[in-house]
Amino acid sequence: MTSFDPARYAPHIAGLLREPWRAPLDAGRPNAEVRARLEAALNGDPFAPLCVRDRAMADACRAGLWLYHNYLDESHEISQRLDDSTGSYWHALMHRREPDFDNAKYWFRRVGTHPIFEMLHRSAGEMADDVPSHATFLRVQNSWDPFAFVDLCAAVLVGRAPCDDLCRRIQKREWELLFDWCYRQAIGAE
Repeated sequence: MTSFDPARYAPHIAGLLREPWRAPLDAGRPNAEVRARLEAALNGDPFAPLCVRDRAMADACRAGLWLYHNYLDESHEISQRLDDSTGSYWHALMHRREPDFDNAKYWFRRVGTHPIFEMLHRSAGEMADDVPSHATFLRVQNSWDPFAFVDLCAAVLVGRAPCDDLCRRIQKREWELLFDWCYRQAIGAE
């Protein structure tokens, strides 16, 4: 599993990703210390000096950056305007974090199969080597099942599954993979 390196991104974006991130499985608290930097970077051209080739994917990155710092409303405002599977993915992640699990599943149905699913499936399986029985499906599933992961996160939040750390690590990897995919699409690196 390759590590996530914020230095691979444009300077404004890299600066917003240098903050250590370990988002909770619920809404958490917005990172007020970066609010002004987020607004300045995201309302300007955070991709500079690179050129944006896909505006929708650039907006998907913006939704992801707001979510990264626990600004769910701002992320939601952007993701709900993106009428494609990637916008639906960011929308689903935001609702999973609210937590509004039924709504998250609705948006995951709209995602269908996403290009990051295969890598996320492999990563989650690697992370789940020594996991409680609630999460053994992560090791044996044939492909990524976002609905089963929503259910696992829900079970953790109500105290029925003792694998908060595992879910948070998978959630982090999911965010990294989706953000990186959107970024590469936005600048035409694919």
